[in-house]
Amino acid sequence: MSDTIEKRLLELGVTLPEAAAPAANYVPAAQTGTLLFTAGQLPLKDGKLMAMGLLGRELGTEAGKLAAKWCAVNVLAQIKAASGDLARIRRIVKITVFVASTPDFTEQHVVANGASDFLVAALGDEGKHARSAVGVASLPLNAPVEVEAIVELAGA
Repeated sequence: MSDTIEKRLLELGVTLPEAAAPAANYVPAAQTGTLLFTAGQLPLKDGKLMAMGLLGRELGTEAGKLAAKWCAVNVLAQIKAASGDLARIRRIVKITVFVASTPDFTEQHVVANGASDFLVAALGDEGKHARSAVGVASLPLNAPVEVEAIVELAGA
């Protein structure tokens, strides 16, 4: 299955980056039983934020969707680093998408589709998940989106 996931990623034009190191006193992923919880991932591409600012002010919905996709790319990088192999993913159980936005911006759910659509495209049925999309006043480093995930893994 890992070959299938890697092939899908290549077809999507995505090469997984090295998993980002934590920026403070936390771990990038924590596992209990078969569940893996990732820390929130920012829209890093080539080691830098690929977008900055608030949705509804500096960025539009499409830019937010692209940022959410890159957050999901980084979620997969953390899953691979923590589990050793993307083939261990039984399913993405839930993602939470935090969208830094102005008070009148109401398309957080549309922005979150960038992450959801990418995960399903990359993982197939295993990528289908429950989701929350939450508007927030700001995110670390002026990132527009942050995504965290709960993942069920197959045994070692």
